[in-house]
Amino acid sequence: MGVALIAAPLAVTLAPWQSEAHEVEVSGSIGGTMHIEPNDSPRSGAASLTWFALNRRGGSPLQLSECNCTLKVYAQPRQQGDTPIQQPSLTAKSVEGRSGVPSANITFPRAGAYELVLQGQPVTSGSFPAFELRFAVTVAQ
Repeated sequence: MGVALIAAPLAVTLAPWQSEAHEVEVSGSIGGTMHIEPNDSPRSGAASLTWFALNRRGGSPLQLSECNCTLKVYAQPRQQGDTPIQQPSLTAKSVEGRSGVPSANITFPRAGAYELVLQGQPVTSGSFPAFELRFAVTVAQ
């Protein structure tokens, strides 16, 4: 099945949590958008609440309690084999009417480009396929 066939329904089901600044990332049957407080404009040296609205194909939300999720932060440009500059712990938050949303506080050390990689595996085997979502972030001073 092509990515376009999966992305279109996921984009529609994620629309309530999506603004022009948010892109839907899709991996297999899982789609997600990333949000960074405040206003998707992180500043270097300041903690930024970062959260991920995740949905299965068809629109049902994926909560952190259902997912063994990890988050890695990489400075850009990045080479194969580079280690992440941070691996913040994820916690479940209630955000915009959703509960169990994977969230982390990230302090970006300097202005510039970063990539956030959210990986997940099901807590209950077979409930969804493993996924990896990649999000580009630009941090201001």
